Amino acid sequence: MIGYVTIGVSDMAKAKTFYADLLSNLGAKVLLDMGRIAFIGKSMANPMLAVCTPYDGGTHQPGNGNMVALQAGSKDLVDSLYQKAIELGASCEGEPGQRIPDQFYGAYVRDPDGNKLAFFQFG
Repeated sequence: MIGYVTIGVSDMAKAKTFYADLLSNLGAKVLLDMGRIAFIGKSMANPMLAVCTPYDGGTHQPGNGNMVALQAGSKDLVDSLYQKAIELGASCEGEPGQRIPDQFYGAYVRDPDGNKLAFFQFG
């Protein structure tokens, strides 16, 4: 149902590098780069993450309460994505761990532009 989610950024080159490198372990790459917006994912037929500078030319504003959650595929991959994000310049919003016993394992970061991401695995 979701085609893509867009987040605003201040530096397109930095954002494309951050997300393409971060999500490469999930099989994602920059699929379409249109200058002020780029789509990152596995294929154009699957849900994607788009990064863009605001259309109105104003400053991007990370939302309070907004978050993009990426299903990792395993708890080990949650840990790996969290660590890679930190190494790429993200800040910690919650280290990897079991959030709901036997149901939800997750980790939380903010990208270099302040956008909140979650990496998770059910179970």
